Amino acid sequence: MFSGPPADPATPTMPDSSVPSAVPLAGETGGISEGASAAASAGRSWTAPLLLCAAGALALLIALFGPGLMARGTGELRIPGAGLTTVLRSVLFAALALHLGELLAPQLIRPVRGRPRTAVRSWAVLASLAGAAAAAGQIVRLAAVSDLGITETYGTREGGLLLLIANGLAVAALCAASRRPALALAPLAVVIGAEALRAHPEAYSPEFGAALTVVHLTAASLWTGGLLYVLRTMWLWRGSPVAARALLGRYARPAIWLYVALAATGTASALRRLPLDVVFTSAYGRTLLLKLALMAVVSVLALAARRRMLRDTDPSVAHRLARREQVVLGMVVVVSAVLTVVPDPHWISLRP
Repeated sequence: MFSGPPADPATPTMPDSSVPSAVPLAGETGGISEGASAAASAGRSWTAPLLLCAAGALALLIALFGPGLMARGTGELRIPGAGLTTVLRSVLFAALALHLGELLAPQLIRPVRGRPRTAVRSWAVLASLAGAAAAAGQIVRLAAVSDLGITETYGTREGGLLLLIANGLAVAALCAASRRPALALAPLAVVIGAEALRAHPEAYSPEFGAALTVVHLTAASLWTGGLLYVLRTMWLWRGSPVAARALLGRYARPAIWLYVALAATGTASALRRLPLDVVFTSAYGRTLLLKLALMAVVSVLALAARRRMLRDTDPSVAHRLARREQVVLGMVVVVSAVLTVVPDPHWISLRP
């Protein structure tokens, strides 16, 4: 309490220092805002890894249990070791995508003006070695299921093609580790051709089906792997938003044609392999419907990312949408692996 005379009502007075003020001081406001910003940043830093772990766990569950769930109630024969085979083929497809993407994306990066001179670390060697190990694992599984020795398994059609795939990926890893990584294109082309032949053992026009698979698998690998490399580079260039936005724009142009190739070859393959009377009653038909639903989500995310890229100067929103597109594309890779494992739907079709 003040002991002096009462103050003049017209004269402004300072608040009593013994009474806490409801309005924080300037330093206190800065501390609060900085603390809230740090807490929000910490929350965001934990969100991305948790979402990636959840997506990885979901992809593993789809690979392990997807073939069985899709075949439930169809009356089709059970495929021995279908879950493990799906996991191994998912690794193989991912390896192709990572390596081919690393061969495509640098061609898009070089013309970007004002780009930082930093580059992301290459994953091509590890990816190809993992793909070779996955192909070797399929050979071991085939030998166990067929009750054959490893050398005898090499003599079968599928075993010989898997051996060619494993060796091709091993050679691609050596090329990636050399001073001329572009040489890996040749062994990767052999791998894609061998996988296309392996995926079409049927008696009805296998050459046409293999040709469609070559185009489809190449386009899918370039799209998925190229997008991952571009997103990694954009994160590295987050201090240069103009260059990051230009890079995403350069990727969007070939991605349109890759999407067209995927849609055309996928439609032709579906019409060729899936009889219409078993679309909902075969494992292949159900898996294909799931893949189409995921591709619809990918299409929406890709269009939204392109729209925000053209409208905004800050590429952060487009980058976030493209990251979500990448996650869904990863699910598409796993579902595509399931498609290669489930039985041929012609066996249960009533059509001649």
